[in-house]
Amino acid sequence: MEIGVFLPIGNNGWLISETAPQYMPSFDLNKEITLKAERYGLDFVLTMIKLRGFGGKTQFWEHNLESFTLMAGLAAVTERIKLYATAATLTLPPAIVARMASTIDSISHGRFGINLVTGWQKAEYDQMGLWPGEEHFTKRYDMLAEYAQVLRDLWGMGKSDLKGDYFQMNDCRVSPRPSADMKIICAGSSDEGLAFSAKYADHAFCFGKGVNTPTAFASVNQRLAAATAKTGRSVDTFVLMMVIADETDEAAQAKWQRYRDGVDHEAIAWLTGQTAANAVSATTNTRQMSDATSAVNINMGTLVGSHATVARLLDEVATVPGTGGVLLTFDDFVEGVEAFGTRIQPLMKSRRHVAAANAA
Repeated sequence: MEIGVFLPIGNNGWLISETAPQYMPSFDLNKEITLKAERYGLDFVLTMIKLRGFGGKTQFWEHNLESFTLMAGLAAVTERIKLYATAATLTLPPAIVARMASTIDSISHGRFGINLVTGWQKAEYDQMGLWPGEEHFTKRYDMLAEYAQVLRDLWGMGKSDLKGDYFQMNDCRVSPRPSADMKIICAGSSDEGLAFSAKYADHAFCFGKGVNTPTAFASVNQRLAAATAKTGRSVDTFVLMMVIADETDEAAQAKWQRYRDGVDHEAIAWLTGQTAANAVSATTNTRQMSDATSAVNINMGTLVGSHATVARLLDEVATVPGTGGVLLTFDDFVEGVEAFGTRIQPLMKSRRHVAAANAA
């Protein structure tokens, strides 16, 4: 099972709380985290793209770097770790993204891939006059299918003549082409999103669920397996999990409770309002994000406990068929990646080969 880090490209990471660590994003911060991840043998890092935050007392996600330029910088200072940027497809034509990806492939010597998102928060795009209207929620994967096909054409053949409903290519060219197979991730857990991933993606990005329930996402893998049975392709999942670890289970649980007690209600109210329009499918991950149960960390699967407890729970994640990797977030990323590399990973049965290589 691969291990990745969901880098804090936005302020305060993934905790919508006044009592969680408060910090601004920077290249230096993300560089420090990425170099630690590479040093400890982690497999990849990924950055989201966020163009408008949720406000509130913490100004949650109001301060963000840009994904492709950040990953280009990280590509130049790393040697082994894989790097994924996120393309906000409503803002960037596919031919431009194809060329940007080819450029970062050159910088990284074949270590780059792309996460494609359709866009769900109207305020992000409406502020620039780019919101296509409410019909986008029901048509977005039709658009994304054409987008991905243009990318595949340009990376594979160097040209595209696709004539679709959303994109019209006229002998469009991109050269040089990537030196390595360009991997695509899709962050969609709806039935429509998984159908797209089954046809066009290499990995499907899904949310874990609950606290210390590491296999609760298994139904997503089952639905993806049903979708890939129709396309005949092999696609696995990267599962998003937050790690809150400490020396003991009790200390970690106390930390988690402190974050919950400090929840930024104003920011969560904004999140809930923005996701309501996208609740067209019961399986969409934005419905999970705004659930009041644990919106303090956007309702991602959360592993809370001692280093040994977290190691055991991550090994359980690896037992779910169809799981290719885990994408980790932390309350404090610098300390979290350090603790993962030195205290958690060496205890994981599913990462013994990496721990042995690090020890050597």
